[in-house]
Amino acid sequence: MSTQSYAPIRHRGFISSLEGLRAIASLGVLATHVAFQTSVDPASNIGAVLARFDFFVAVFFALSAFVLWRRRAGQPVGLYYLKRLARIMPAYWATVIAVLLFIPTGPWLANLTMTQIYWPDGLMTGLTHLWSLCVEVAFYLVMPLLAWVLDRFDRPVRILLIVGGAVLSLAWPWIPLVEHALDEGWANMQIWPPAYACWFAVGMIAAEIEGVRFPRVPSFVWVGLALVVAWIAGQEWFGPLGLVHPSPWEFNLRVLAGTLFAAFLVVPYALGTPSRLLDSSWMKTLGTWSYSIFLWHLPVLTIVFPLLGLPLFSGNFLLVFVVTVLLTIPVAAISYTFIEEPIMRWTRRAIQAGGVRIHHFLGRRVRKW
Repeated sequence: MSTQSYAPIRHRGFISSLEGLRAIASLGVLATHVAFQTSVDPASNIGAVLARFDFFVAVFFALSAFVLWRRRAGQPVGLYYLKRLARIMPAYWATVIAVLLFIPTGPWLANLTMTQIYWPDGLMTGLTHLWSLCVEVAFYLVMPLLAWVLDRFDRPVRILLIVGGAVLSLAWPWIPLVEHALDEGWANMQIWPPAYACWFAVGMIAAEIEGVRFPRVPSFVWVGLALVVAWIAGQEWFGPLGLVHPSPWEFNLRVLAGTLFAAFLVVPYALGTPSRLLDSSWMKTLGTWSYSIFLWHLPVLTIVFPLLGLPLFSGNFLLVFVVTVLLTIPVAAISYTFIEEPIMRWTRRAIQAGGVRIHHFLGRRVRKW
């Protein structure tokens, strides 16, 4: 065991294809919600795949883990938390407050504090998709601790420990308290952060092996494998779809399928597989807006049905999908331009202006992970 922190230094620059992949992930999540609310038949091939496009949440988790884990060395903990706060919360609060203006009843405090998954019936209409941000933020919170522990070991041992932790997380839904939480009228503990360690592990392992020569396999092969995983996971025999609560075994299968889905899409591009589509300027632009696309797509979808004069679950997938995309993208662009980007720019300037004093106050200069 090494007592020196391993400081990854190779290939730590911006990977443009991952920005394009974020765009695909945001539109994939949008598509699965439209498919559900327009009653696309999950027994059909396309319906099975669309039903499991919720695995793009796993892609988001893996992407976040990859980007943050590869850049963990030498960053004061306080500055890390400040940057995460500035990146996530302002746009999140704007979305929640906007929805609350139209739906003033509901667990507003839980949603504003991003604790809605920890309360019974904590998810609000138009904001149910934000459960995944509760999970992702939990990872952000514990990541410095994970780095502090794991960086005491050499890379092969770290990888084994990450894999071991992911495997152990599969026991989560089997814990009696978790398994019977809904029966007792509690929150759905099955979707609490420990359940999704496998999805974050994909990104962490990709960051650990960055720089390793990766086989040059055409992009369509990886995409095809991911779609096959989605199709298999969308079959009736694989487990319930939609809002049906899965058994522990069914939940494990779902998490493992999502792990494969994320691995097939994230790892190749993280390790250098080229993609003209993901590297295109318009996909990178959509990727820049992807967080706001994710935030706003469900509130927009909620108003698309009355806007088109359509009842829920009445079909018309393509029409609803196109209109939702066309309305969500400009809203996301506005959110990024007037909320996300200015806040991040101000944060960077504040950090630069504060210099050593901010480092000393937030990170004590030498407290790095």
